[in-house]
Amino acid sequence: MTVKGTRTGAAGLRFAPPRSTSSEQIAMEIRRYVVQQGLRPDDRLGTENELAAEFGVSRPTLREALRLLASSHLVRTTRGRGGGVFVASTQNEGVGRNLSESIATMLETDSISLRELVDARILLEAPLAGLAAQNATERTAVELEAAIAEARGNHPASDEFRLADARFHRTIATAAGNELLHAFTSWTLDVLQPLLIARIGDTIDGDAILHQHRNIVRAVRRGHPAGAQRAMRRHLEYVRDRIGEVGGERGT
Repeated sequence: MTVKGTRTGAAGLRFAPPRSTSSEQIAMEIRRYVVQQGLRPDDRLGTENELAAEFGVSRPTLREALRLLASSHLVRTTRGRGGGVFVASTQNEGVGRNLSESIATMLETDSISLRELVDARILLEAPLAGLAAQNATERTAVELEAAIAEARGNHPASDEFRLADARFHRTIATAAGNELLHAFTSWTLDVLQPLLIARIGDTIDGDAILHQHRNIVRAVRRGHPAGAQRAMRRHLEYVRDRIGEVGGERGT
């Protein structure tokens, strides 16, 4: 079978023999293989029949392992000609998606407030800004400034402003160079940001946001971690204060 990213061992086997034939062990071995081979979304792992034969297990056992992986958004299965089992997302992307779904549920059930989420965001993103200042290149500063330019002239509650703001924060997270922290912050753009815009967009001063972003860029460009952390903290504290102004801090 030809599979993108496949590198077989001396015995011609892709997967190390699992310690048992349980679905959990098989799922763990597939997860390990995807990470070690550096497979990307849409890379093909094979058909259910082929994978079951490689592991020496029944198709129901293999399907249960795939179900476990699919619940973490790591694989997807398609039917028909050209179908099979494919990588759906990387491990870090899967972690981020699961976290986003969990936080969305917490908001829907009023078990957490917007203010609590912004407090958590401050604790995550201020250090990320510091790491970005340590690791950023000139290209990073150019991308941050491009995001600011995209937002300029748009109302803070508009999709154009929201998307540009998301691009700014995503660039900071990427520049930080810590994949796990990047995964942990994905919920801020997937869940929190759209809700914040809907709730407090009309109370936000767009010029103030862009001024705060420029302060972050200045510290990043200068390679000043402490300054970047302070600037990011002040920016997110401004957002948190707007929540207090509109009241009704519970999620929905």
